[in-house]
Amino acid sequence: MRGVVFDGSRVEVVRDLDVREPGPGEVLVAIAAAGLCHSDLSVVDGTIPFPAPVVLGHEGAGVVEAVGAGVTHVAPGDHVALSTLANCGACAECDRGRPTMCRHSIGRPKRPFTRAGTPVHQFAANSAFAERTVVKAVQAVRVPKDVPLTSAALIGCGVLTGVGAVLNRARVDRGESVVVIGTGGIGLNVLQGARIAGALRIVAVDTNPAKEEVARTFGATDFVPSVDAVRELLPTGADHVFECVGRVELVRAAIGLLDRHGQAVLLGTPPPTAEASFPVTSLFLDKSVLGCRYGSSRPQRDIPLYAELYRSGRLLLDELVTRTYPVEDFEKARADAEEGRVARAVLTF
Repeated sequence: MRGVVFDGSRVEVVRDLDVREPGPGEVLVAIAAAGLCHSDLSVVDGTIPFPAPVVLGHEGAGVVEAVGAGVTHVAPGDHVALSTLANCGACAECDRGRPTMCRHSIGRPKRPFTRAGTPVHQFAANSAFAERTVVKAVQAVRVPKDVPLTSAALIGCGVLTGVGAVLNRARVDRGESVVVIGTGGIGLNVLQGARIAGALRIVAVDTNPAKEEVARTFGATDFVPSVDAVRELLPTGADHVFECVGRVELVRAAIGLLDRHGQAVLLGTPPPTAEASFPVTSLFLDKSVLGCRYGSSRPQRDIPLYAELYRSGRLLLDELVTRTYPVEDFEKARADAEEGRVARAVLTF
């Protein structure tokens, strides 16, 4: 079968990839569509260290082909969106409803794929850039069949992370002010999360003026080209600032833009050794700096919720899919994503 494999030095679309059958508590999914996320590119450029060879992709949706013993919540033929949380469901964190903190879901890459008899790693417990993948049952979440799979795919990362950061982590409330630094795939979902939450002022910050129209479509009430311009709109600062780029100077800027009792939420992914500095006294007025993994999501609860918000017209998904690409055109999709020509490039099988 076809798949996108990174061998440690180059990315290649291969045709000789194999995947094993699902075991107990696992699901085999035929991938229909997968979004190309910045995290996939970060594996290739070394920002996210990951063992190779590896099948890339982690934002996908498809059709269940087979289920292993004990799986009852999905069946062959079901449409599913995939999450990256291979959480155990039995530890204290899972029991508290915090699957993103499950230690069994972090840093334990598996190798369900083979190529010419050699095991190949799975990225983010998912590997959606393959015609078929095997995931833990908890990762496969059924979605209504009237939700296009090219749109459903985006729920599994960009929506869970961006909208989840607003609703689950920051808990933005009605009438509050929000600043979103960076309007890529995650930033756009933060914008619409803020809109859904009822934020009154939603300021998008991006150096690319061509992104203003789409930012306003997703919920921005204002658009500015730099963080310095935010103070003209919010003289006392913002209740919530989301850093969605992953640059340490923007982390400091986010903290500096906070009003009293404000929160800076860090969603961008800087290099693992990056360090940010800021005046400690800037936090004394009940300000907070919040990390956020995967939107503090509970995928089995949140994915169906977001699917219903989409069906009711409140959550935008189709507008994120700027362009679809056959998987063979991966390099074109990669170039368009890196140059910012698309909000989200979606690979199709």
